[in-house]
Amino acid sequence: MTSRRSLILDTTVRVVFDATLVLSLYLLFAGHNQPGGGFVGGLVAAAAISLRYLAGGISEVRSLVRIRPWTFLSVGLALAVGTALVPLVLGNAPLDQEAYEWRFAVLGDVKATTAAVFDSGVYLIVVGLMLMIFEGLGDEAEDVRPTEDAS
Repeated sequence: MTSRRSLILDTTVRVVFDATLVLSLYLLFAGHNQPGGGFVGGLVAAAAISLRYLAGGISEVRSLVRIRPWTFLSVGLALAVGTALVPLVLGNAPLDQEAYEWRFAVLGDVKATTAAVFDSGVYLIVVGLMLMIFEGLGDEAEDVRPTEDAS
């Protein structure tokens, strides 16, 4: 059974996909002062990837993301757990937040917090989980036909 792809759906998804990923990154980094954060940003990124899955199937998602889904999960979990454990090693409370500021000539003042590292881990976990779901749902069964013995 061969299915035809919709030109309108493919074009719309390609246009919306990039804007949705930019929105997900905005929500990730704006989440400390405004609504958003790692979970919401990850959900928006997962929705963008879902659109690509609906338009082109698992092959479209695999060509989009070359890294295996469990790598996203592993790195995300390491970031989230590391953010909790590093303050313990340093004698502080778990998930203690630190803020760092740098001044760059071109960018001006740049502020980074350890909460952003934790949120990035959550973001990667959500995206990795969605990619693993697509891997499980999208794998096509191999065409297994019994071979006839020529004897």
